[in-house]
Amino acid sequence: MTTDLFSASLISIVADLSASMPTEQRYQRLLEHLCRIFPCDASALLKFESPCLIPLAVNGLSEDTLGRRFTVDEHPRLAQILASDKAVRFAADSDLPDPYDGLVDSDNDQLLVHDCMGVTLFIDGEPWGVLTLDALAQGTFDNIDPVQFSTFIGLAAATVKAAGLIASLEQRVRYATQTVFKENTDHEMIGDSECMRTLRNEISIVAPSELAVLILGETGVGKELVARRIHIESNRADQVMVYVNCAALPESIAESELFGHTKGAFSGATHDRIGKFELANGGTIFLDEIGELPLSIQAKLLRTLQNGEIQRVGSDKQIKVDLRVIAATNRNLQQEVAAGLFRPDLYHRLAVYPMLVPALRERGKDVLLLAGAFLEKNQQRLGIKKLRLDQEVKKILLDYHWPGNIRELEHLLSRAALKSATPENRQEDFITISPAYLDIVPEPPEYSSVGISTDLSTVLFSPVNFKEAVDEFQRRLIQQQLAAQKGNMAATARLLGLDRGNFHRLLKRLAVKTGD
Repeated sequence: MTTDLFSASLISIVADLSASMPTEQRYQRLLEHLCRIFPCDASALLKFESPCLIPLAVNGLSEDTLGRRFTVDEHPRLAQILASDKAVRFAADSDLPDPYDGLVDSDNDQLLVHDCMGVTLFIDGEPWGVLTLDALAQGTFDNIDPVQFSTFIGLAAATVKAAGLIASLEQRVRYATQTVFKENTDHEMIGDSECMRTLRNEISIVAPSELAVLILGETGVGKELVARRIHIESNRADQVMVYVNCAALPESIAESELFGHTKGAFSGATHDRIGKFELANGGTIFLDEIGELPLSIQAKLLRTLQNGEIQRVGSDKQIKVDLRVIAATNRNLQQEVAAGLFRPDLYHRLAVYPMLVPALRERGKDVLLLAGAFLEKNQQRLGIKKLRLDQEVKKILLDYHWPGNIRELEHLLSRAALKSATPENRQEDFITISPAYLDIVPEPPEYSSVGISTDLSTVLFSPVNFKEAVDEFQRRLIQQQLAAQKGNMAATARLLGLDRGNFHRLLKRLAVKTGD
């Protein structure tokens, strides 16, 4: 490109990137301009958050790339780029593995990168992240003008810095008193769908407050992760967050577990014991599966929420506690209240700020981003080379209903990774997961559930007892799936998308014989 043409292009790029737009869109536009001026098959902008490089925008790479986290120590090419203050180009015959092999967006899942270069972006003298360019044809970057490339990199760094300043300013205007916290990638919420952007916004609104939050959503959607994000973004982030699984609290010891007990309070109480509420004092308590809490304990929990005081079992002393309460459930608590199974006054105390976590089937292409993150974890866990999804698997993942949500996706890909890690496959440049490695159960027909036929005319026109009909349907469905899983309770619960504790309670209520 001539100097005059390059200068004119640069002016138009600056004008475009100066327009008002979301940060993600600004980064995406930057990569699109990069690929127009310096032809390549793929490019990526990755931010360094030790020990990982996290993709913020990609162009020409598979969508699941955005969900991956590239640990620098495990990717020597990225490590070399990050360690250099100049553009780094790798020879076509370099024996260093390319992190993007098999990720270039193409119908051919076996494509390897043959020309690769990258450069570190510095913000205020510190390495912020890297910009990478990849091509499938050898020699693609031979004619890149180093001066023009250096100039564009300067523009890229300025764009990143400006985007960061804008985001910081918006945050300060919105939350003038909120302390900016460092992103914790262990609790990262992966996804770019509209419903996930809405959820993040909800978290940012409620987190700095002291309001009680009730997190609603199906099993496996990530309610605990949402609770942790609320805590991390709250003013109590430097204090403890105590987790309580209410479904695992037997009624006989629930009060002691929550509020503690004194020595001699009951048989076996050989010493004083601090309960979960005291442990959480100053921080946050997360009451998971709150809908499973027995009614007798609900009354005592309500008293604590009203007065900010707890009383250990066997003691008359009132102990003040100062904490934030976050609860979660996969039940419809309003229906539970109407049925007399949950106290209405406790419900209103907990649901000051209700928040719904979307099901995975509602999140569109987020499933591919999550898949990328899970595959990266499995690579490290299994000690194998790069895991990739072929095009047919991507379509299967996008089309599947996901009754078990994110947990089901994680377990599915863990099994697929393990099955694909054969000695033969380990010798390849990367391992491609094909449909043969998946064990997704086909979706049921529109008017049939897992092979149980339903006569619509009977359902619609014959008088029935609704509750008995539903119970009988559930009973037959569970019996069929137990038989299919050879009596494996855990596998059956997972297939039905049920928490194991809830599944066992359902078996008991329906009087389903399990052969135990």
